[in-house]
Amino acid sequence: MKTVTIDIRRAEPRDANAIAEVHRAAWQGAYAGIIPHKALTSMIGRRGGNWWANAIRRAASVLVIEIGGDIAGYATIGRNRARDLPQQGEIYELYLRPECQGIGLGSRLFTAARQKLADHGLHGMVVWALEENDGALSFYRGIGGRDIAEGVEVFDQKALRKLAFIWD
Repeated sequence: MKTVTIDIRRAEPRDANAIAEVHRAAWQGAYAGIIPHKALTSMIGRRGGNWWANAIRRAASVLVIEIGGDIAGYATIGRNRARDLPQQGEIYELYLRPECQGIGLGSRLFTAARQKLADHGLHGMVVWALEENDGALSFYRGIGGRDIAEGVEVFDQKALRKLAFIWD
């Protein structure tokens, strides 16, 4: 019998291509039909392996979740960018490969990201999600997020509403 491990750790430059592939698959799965095709394709194209390697080297806080040594998802975290919200930390992105969703890995990665923010002295947390991304909205509500603010992101002249979820 083989034991499969699930580990969450800080990303390293050697993870860049795997993170880029998770990003591509997750974004296509989450945003096809929501974000205009041209904008989505362009955004995915900009975030290849070199982009991720540079982000990791510049000390961006990127966590990865591995299953048996293969990267299944990632989260990027840091200081809250929304000045109107008192929460100090923010999860900028949290994505899993589509085939790895719905089995508890997102909750594990979320918990680790939240703990990492707290370890850095950042109290309270915010996450933004597009209003049309039903999977994300359901996930964040399911783990106790309260949507308390809204904003707008524009993609190729298409304005999409986004919601801010908070945890104190």
